[in-house]
Amino acid sequence: MTSADPQEIPQASAPQTQVSLGGKIIAITGANRGIGLGIAECCLTNGAAKVYSIDIGETGEDFAALEKRYPGQLSAINANVTEETTITAAIDKIIEEAGALHGMVVNAGRTHHKAALDFTKEEIETLFNVNLFGAFYSARAAARAFIKLGIKGSIVFTASMASYRPNKRVPSTPYGASKAGVRNMTHTLAMEWAQYGIRVNSVSPGLVKTAMTYWVPQQPDWEQQLKYYGGFPRLAEVQELGGAYVYLLSDAASYTTSIDIPVNGFVEM
Repeated sequence: MTSADPQEIPQASAPQTQVSLGGKIIAITGANRGIGLGIAECCLTNGAAKVYSIDIGETGEDFAALEKRYPGQLSAINANVTEETTITAAIDKIIEEAGALHGMVVNAGRTHHKAALDFTKEEIETLFNVNLFGAFYSARAAARAFIKLGIKGSIVFTASMASYRPNKRVPSTPYGASKAGVRNMTHTLAMEWAQYGIRVNSVSPGLVKTAMTYWVPQQPDWEQQLKYYGGFPRLAEVQELGGAYVYLLSDAASYTTSIDIPVNGFVEM
């Protein structure tokens, strides 16, 4: 390694030591409810100027309640993550309204638990279209916007603990495979887009209390399962995931890219 002229070495700006989203514009796919809405709440609580949910569905009572708590700071835009043109249009609208985009949480996803031999072709394609292809389209649309605006933005994927190992009680091969693809995508896109100053990371939640997991604690042997899993004897609240996303979206993570943060209260999945 040869020495270089100090004037030729790129100098980093002063590191940010406070974890805050002050003034940032954040977009979250699939944030009309569930994990996405919990992430939105955490972003607003930590100072985000505006949070946009990009979702194909309608908003509900929980969204309206959060919107009331943060008037003028939470909005929903309709788009289909499996159609890249609609994601691009949604991002263009955000930039037109807010003037910028600083962070993108690629969160929209679907789940379906059944034996591998029982999955239909349509069920498999639906999972991959949303969880994998939709994630790629959303990230790419955001990256193009960051590059155009000259913003060193942050992209955070929602992966899953199922991307590491199967849930032995409720397996889903297509779901786990799609989320493993998301984690690989995180590392590869981080490598490709570092030249633009774009950071790409992911968060892998464990079992979280949402409309998609309402049935988990209703199982007759749930108490026994808790002993089997080990760890905290409950599902996570959606807000308990938010800290990982807020950190990765913040300037405090300016040198953090290509990592996955597992948020899992269970020892064994």
